[in-house]
Amino acid sequence: MTITRIEKSNPKYARKNTLTLTLHSDNLKRRQDVTVYNPYSKQNDLPIVVLLHGVYGNNWVWMDLGGAHQVYENLRKLGLGEFVLVMPSDGGIWEGSGYLPLQQHGNFEQWIMDDVINTVIDTVDSVSSNSNLYISGLSMGGYGALRLGAKYAKRFSGISAHSSITKVEDLALFTDLPLTHYQTADANESDIVYWCQQNKAALPPLRLDCGTSDELIESNRALVKKLQQAKILHQYQELAGGHEWPYWNKNLIKTLQFFNQIETNK
Repeated sequence: MTITRIEKSNPKYARKNTLTLTLHSDNLKRRQDVTVYNPYSKQNDLPIVVLLHGVYGNNWVWMDLGGAHQVYENLRKLGLGEFVLVMPSDGGIWEGSGYLPLQQHGNFEQWIMDDVINTVIDTVDSVSSNSNLYISGLSMGGYGALRLGAKYAKRFSGISAHSSITKVEDLALFTDLPLTHYQTADANESDIVYWCQQNKAALPPLRLDCGTSDELIESNRALVKKLQQAKILHQYQELAGGHEWPYWNKNLIKTLQFFNQIETNK
């Protein structure tokens, strides 16, 4: 792990049941933040859900714009199993990093897969290396969840994505930055379907959804068609709504229930 310094919020002053971490990452060559919800459970080896945000966002948006903690607590009252929600910054570059390994700008993939996940395991007593790991995200975070979930298939127990950017070219809808900034060393690196095919035998259960009024709906349909052609098992739903927080707040329920079902069936 490449973390040289960790700052932790004090539960005496922080919001209820929430931990904020600031990590200095060699992968990023800078400090970035991670929000953890339900870090103080007395249980052991709780499953971890990594929630990746979209463009323009940061570690706080899943809670403060999307109400992720409220969605989780409401589902808990209805019988949802216990999880630890991990909401990292994407690395804080441009309008968004894409969670990609970008040679000249930072390894935003390893920031998530190494720095964030391992620091949470080392810092939060209720999780461990035995915890089942899940990944989800919205928009750019949906892309990150699909790509990282497929590339590191053996590490994850489930993948779920909402309103996903499905290829680097989709970023042009959200940023004026030249897409050459997102070039990776290998042309296949950014390709979701490539990683699904490479790790087909190890892929965990996979679901994705998109709003019928979302500007990314056709991109999602194109991805689903490629997954079908490659015979990649997945669930896909088209739901009412657009590219907006009310949609993600409402449909995060489906992600947490999906992961809970996987946990229940293990």
